[in-house]
Amino acid sequence: MTTARIRALLRKEFLDVARNRTVLLPVVLVTIMTLLIAFGIAIALPAMTGEALGEDPELLQLSTFIGASDELSGDGRIQLFLFQQFLLLFLMIPITGAMALAAHAVVGEKQARTLEPLLATPITTFELLVAKVLGALIPTSAVSLVGLALYVLGIVLLAEPGVASAMASVRTAVLVLVVAPAAALVSLQGAIVISSRVNDARTAQQFGVMIIIPLSALLVAQFMGHIWLSASALALIGLGLFGGWLLLTALSVVIFERESILTRWK
Repeated sequence: MTTARIRALLRKEFLDVARNRTVLLPVVLVTIMTLLIAFGIAIALPAMTGEALGEDPELLQLSTFIGASDELSGDGRIQLFLFQQFLLLFLMIPITGAMALAAHAVVGEKQARTLEPLLATPITTFELLVAKVLGALIPTSAVSLVGLALYVLGIVLLAEPGVASAMASVRTAVLVLVVAPAAALVSLQGAIVISSRVNDARTAQQFGVMIIIPLSALLVAQFMGHIWLSASALALIGLGLFGGWLLLTALSVVIFERESILTRWK
């Protein structure tokens, strides 16, 4: 494997995105919706109704799961709980936003008749697949990081005192730096595997987006107070996802069958 060939392929993928910037519209919309929902529930809704979050005994009970500092007010503990939950939504932004790019990665090349000359080059199957995944992940992750920066800024400016500093924890870092990219890599790699075996991008998109199901279940379970994953538990999940991505990548190389892809495509 040579990084030069992967970089060359990435430049091609980025040029394709630059020529069709509307493909990034889904990730922009999902990011905006995530920000609106999070601050709408935690900040705007209590302000409009005049009812403080701390007046809700059920929310106060749920907020005890996060082990917040006693220095936080009741409103602050609930805001911290809510903002930690909505942070999980940022895990789904690269997945939902990049899924169309990943699902179309190989099928689109087939339809545009650009796959044949690409496979005729010395590039290996592994390099091709890695470049396709990163080509879908990097642009959407950049948009997601902008949204995450706005999320943090909003917490600093609008949340109760102490909430922002409590958010700056090891658990938050593990979610953002380990679990989020690992989940995205697994999902996108799966979409590209399916994309290389089918002639319909929608089929690949449906398979790849399946990882959102367990993430959504985790979000609901935490909101209901059934579970609370610690930083160490999240780190293990993230490492397991990275391991799953490596195995899926190896499987992708085995089943890609570059020659038969060309002969089977009609």
